[in-house]
Amino acid sequence: MSPDELDGPRIRIAIDRGGTFTDCLGIIDGREEIVVKLLSQDPANYADAPIEGIRRILEQATGKQFSRDQPLTTADFSEVSIRMGTTVATNALLERKGERHALLITKGFKDALRIGNQSRPQLFALNIQRPDVLYEDVVEVDERVTIEDYQQNPTPDRESLQNSLKADAKLTRGVSGEVVRILEPLDESSTRASLQGLYERGYRTIAVCLVHSYTFQEHELAIEKMAKDIGFTQISLSSQLLPMIKMTSRGASATADAYLTPVIQRYIEGFRSGFKDGLRSSDTRCEFMQSDGGLANFEKFTGLRAILSGPAGGVVGYAGTSYDENDRKPVIGFDMGGTSTDVSRYDGKLEHTFENTISGVPVMAPQLDINTVAAGGGSILFWRHGLFVVGPESAGAHPGPACYRKGGPLTVTDANLFLGRLLPDYFPKIFGPHEDEALDVEVTSRKFTELADQINQETGQNKSPEEIALGFIQVANESMAKPIRALTEARGYDTSAHNLACFGGAGGQHACAIASSLSIGTVIIHQYSSILSAYGMALADVVQEAQEPASGVLDEKAMNNITARIAALKSKVTAALGSDGIGAAHVEHEVYLNLRYQGTDNLLMVLEPDDGDFAAEFIKQHKREFSFTFPGRNILVEDIRVRGVGKATSATPEAPQKEMKSMTVTSIGADKQNDSSSVYFAGVGQVTTPVFFLNNLKPGDFIQGPAMIIDKTQTIVVEPNATATILSRHVILNVKSSKNQTDDTTVVDPIKLSIFGHRFMSVADQMSRMFQKTSVSTNIKERLDFSCAVFSPDGKLVANAPNVPVHLGSMEYAVRYQHEQYGGNLKPGDHILTNHPLAGGTHLPDITIITPVWDEKGQNVIFYVASRGHHAEIGGIAPGSMPSNSKMLYEEGAMTMGFKVVSEGHFDEELVRKFLYDDPASYPACSGTRTYNDNVSDLKAAIAANHKGATLLEGLVAENSLEAVHFYMDAIKRNAEVAVRELLKSIGRKNPGQALRFSDFMDDGTEITLEIRIDPETGSADFDFTGTGRETFNCLNAPKAIAHSAIIYVLRYAAVCAGNPITSQRITDVVLGAFGACAASQGCCNIISFGMGGVDPNTGVEIPGFGVGETICGGSDAEVYELRYPVILRQFSIRAGSGGEGRFRGGDGVIRELEFRMPLSVSMLSERRVYRPYGLAGGGFGQAGLNLYVKKERDGTDRVINIGGKMELEVQPGERILIHTPGGGGWGAVSADIEPNIPKQSGNHSTFQPRGSVHAFTAMAETAQ
Repeated sequence: MSPDELDGPRIRIAIDRGGTFTDCLGIIDGREEIVVKLLSQDPANYADAPIEGIRRILEQATGKQFSRDQPLTTADFSEVSIRMGTTVATNALLERKGERHALLITKGFKDALRIGNQSRPQLFALNIQRPDVLYEDVVEVDERVTIEDYQQNPTPDRESLQNSLKADAKLTRGVSGEVVRILEPLDESSTRASLQGLYERGYRTIAVCLVHSYTFQEHELAIEKMAKDIGFTQISLSSQLLPMIKMTSRGASATADAYLTPVIQRYIEGFRSGFKDGLRSSDTRCEFMQSDGGLANFEKFTGLRAILSGPAGGVVGYAGTSYDENDRKPVIGFDMGGTSTDVSRYDGKLEHTFENTISGVPVMAPQLDINTVAAGGGSILFWRHGLFVVGPESAGAHPGPACYRKGGPLTVTDANLFLGRLLPDYFPKIFGPHEDEALDVEVTSRKFTELADQINQETGQNKSPEEIALGFIQVANESMAKPIRALTEARGYDTSAHNLACFGGAGGQHACAIASSLSIGTVIIHQYSSILSAYGMALADVVQEAQEPASGVLDEKAMNNITARIAALKSKVTAALGSDGIGAAHVEHEVYLNLRYQGTDNLLMVLEPDDGDFAAEFIKQHKREFSFTFPGRNILVEDIRVRGVGKATSATPEAPQKEMKSMTVTSIGADKQNDSSSVYFAGVGQVTTPVFFLNNLKPGDFIQGPAMIIDKTQTIVVEPNATATILSRHVILNVKSSKNQTDDTTVVDPIKLSIFGHRFMSVADQMSRMFQKTSVSTNIKERLDFSCAVFSPDGKLVANAPNVPVHLGSMEYAVRYQHEQYGGNLKPGDHILTNHPLAGGTHLPDITIITPVWDEKGQNVIFYVASRGHHAEIGGIAPGSMPSNSKMLYEEGAMTMGFKVVSEGHFDEELVRKFLYDDPASYPACSGTRTYNDNVSDLKAAIAANHKGATLLEGLVAENSLEAVHFYMDAIKRNAEVAVRELLKSIGRKNPGQALRFSDFMDDGTEITLEIRIDPETGSADFDFTGTGRETFNCLNAPKAIAHSAIIYVLRYAAVCAGNPITSQRITDVVLGAFGACAASQGCCNIISFGMGGVDPNTGVEIPGFGVGETICGGSDAEVYELRYPVILRQFSIRAGSGGEGRFRGGDGVIRELEFRMPLSVSMLSERRVYRPYGLAGGGFGQAGLNLYVKKERDGTDRVINIGGKMELEVQPGERILIHTPGGGGWGAVSADIEPNIPKQSGNHSTFQPRGSVHAFTAMAETAQ
């Protein structure tokens, strides 16, 4: 009997179980929806919020009473559907309350996940909090495979590889198609013994991650079988969760799945126990929202796929209620909550990311691209260093904002309340210590008055408390607009060509202002905007995904194989959906290929177009996203992905565009208003504003702003430049874009100063994203060894992106040098290339592109923008262009004081070839660049980044005025100067009449000496390096710009960066030592370069080749490393005990062991191999570094040689280099009564966790070494 023939109606229940509230929606055919909103935690009244919500819905739906003490029954309904999004997994991860488990990993990599990618969210912080790992124990597995060929092979021989595959039993073809060499088969005996030992110690859950298991899965599957036989109940294999390259991320994901899945399973079992039939009835469906926006049957819901369960519902909700298939105008989702704000984008398909970091844990799984910024209703307001700052700290629920009557700080919510944008009379009385009072307007007013007095006293201005509160709102709005620009402009989309879908508790108060600042004309607010995540559960589809790695060129021959694999994956997901009760007729398939150009890392997950031409679609998307294509270059396939979508939605999506077009509107005025309130608006001040109850308005009502529209769960502020149109299920706000009024350029407005600071930083950030996206080399694309910055018309630094600190001061030198050299000889369309140390460079591989930005008439330079990137190869005497034995500058490769690489828009290929190839090759024993095409591509990427910056700055000037933009540019520089001077004054007062002195030694004995003399009255300081050793006949000389960068690094108030050349780190150590700020870090980048090819010095013949360099403890992921280069990474582990002893121990170094598979030239360039990193305040020295060369003798034996800090080698196959990096110095003496303080790992228990593709890029920037 079909469900339609059964007695009783159908009921569908959608639930969003959030951290604070649980929203429930009941849908019964032919009846009005039932909405229930309740606290997620209320143990005095109920044990489980979703069960309680369902109980209340059933009572309203049936008119019957359902006891809280008895399991629920759904017998009154012919068909029951329960859909839920939950924060159970998220909370377990944030609070570190997951399942105890162990990790099994390939021998040599026991610390790989602990080392991670070495990102540091606050790179200028000296007290580093490392994220902790999730596993409790780790077991190294005796097994090893590697990729036989390598992508950088300049002379690939596919036929020979195929013949070897047939003849060599140790070779096999992986799932991806790559040929895999089994170096060591799995030692099943020792592995079984290790598993048995774990089981006997109480473990029932394991995670498994083996090197290259994304393509060679046999060893992981064998371990799974053993573990099942022993009795393990949860086995998370990295190869089965998502078979994509990158061992570290895939392994961390496996541990996350092992950590969270048992928690999810226990929660589901508890939830099911609240029903008499355990939800196993054939007419009952129970599904959970996954991070990718698709539903999964409760039996298939896993921890790894559950982390963004709740936010995913919101994206599906606005996608189904705001996007019109006919209109096809893309939508920006704006979900503002109490702690943070989520932004996302929808253009007819859900946008996914496949790697993200959540609570310090890399997660490799399909996730909706939801970007989170720390600006919500509870974000705390600060007055710092003359700037208005909002967040990232949040007041949380306890104590909450000041108006909650629990002694909390001023927050965004307080600002809205004080300005009249929240109405206490319409809020429930749940505040105060007894939770029975209204919002406290008086304490908010008093605190803003006190803050206004403080700001006016410090600035000499006379701002009202209302202006102060509005200023904080404007700064918060700008911080929320920044990720929206990054999601649109940085990807080649026009922000103004979108609608804004606003939802969440606080969004309606900010929607008009956000839309106006982004030039978005329409804001869409759904009837259920405050519970849109729950509504999204009702709109969602059941989804099953299958994915396999691939390898090869996208051509007609490959497509035959790919088509067959796609068909198999379609069958797989269709069968999985069939087991969930969804017939094949209701399944739609989305087919994706993960594609990139050969020689680049710009992967795009391309959905199959209607005509089936993946290549054409890839080229179109590549052009839009990266602004260029590579005609004639091969397109490679990395992954094949099939997403099976079971079209079984429980509610019909309803976008408002069609209704809006046919609607007859009627203006309503004061006669329809329900109340009025005094509200403060920008530009007009205090205005008596009508208040309308949403449930009293009818479709077609038209309201001219200013106005407020409220219901039980939301407040919508209609600003004076906006109107509101009421539809049957939506409120539509039409907003006029308001040009920023920045007319007064005589007095610095601290509010506008803060906003301009955000805008300048946004320009630099978007330049960085463009540079990274359009580059092709590993150094720039993956390691992000580059910097982008904005400069004043005279070449002084204004704003830089979170990049490499050694570039901070030196790039200013470079820009000022070219500014002075060219004078008035620059024209629009000119770009200058430079890399010489005497022209503001650092070392030669750091090539800078400098671009003037012109006024509207093209007559005057109004800014400069610059992008500097480290090119892994620019010629010279050694591959990688970082020779340790260079004594003359030309031996390091191409060099120039500066030339126009682009003249009036024309890229000068002839000059570029002369610079990169002809000139370097003209010197004795030197070669031109070995990677010319990559160099040219990266130069064009830097030019594209500068063009992006110039366009954004021109737009900023158009929004305001050139005079205003320059005025606040200068004010930002002065503000930074004041902050540094105040710091120096405080140090000077603590050390009256005393100079700060410190010295240290390079490994060759050269002393670096510093004396700092501070004037405590003015905050001026002299950094005197008199006594420092003379220029040395080697590669360690540092220009003045390097010392300048090191000083800025130490003094800078807040930024993000990473290290670069060797000497700059030692100068930084000396400056920090003089201030007594911290003990020495490792003081070295530990640079290893290797490669082959170039011009043969004996024959003069050019040999095809490559060059690569890396710094440690950075370095590429093991799988990526071995796929690209002829090396095997044998070990990457922590050098335990190498940190100096002390009250606070120094950090440990690492061990990285490389085995070479072919003859290569190797260059080792490192420091701290003689002089150890110093300790301070009685702390001990860190251990010196150590570089070992394991040389193969003719008889096959190994000879271990200490090669010192700097060495050039010609290695042979099978030979190895072991790099032991130095440990950091310790701080403070250890006494008998004080135990050493071991640095604790951070659990990242903050309620705010940044996420999304924008954050992922920032995190990558933080790893750049």
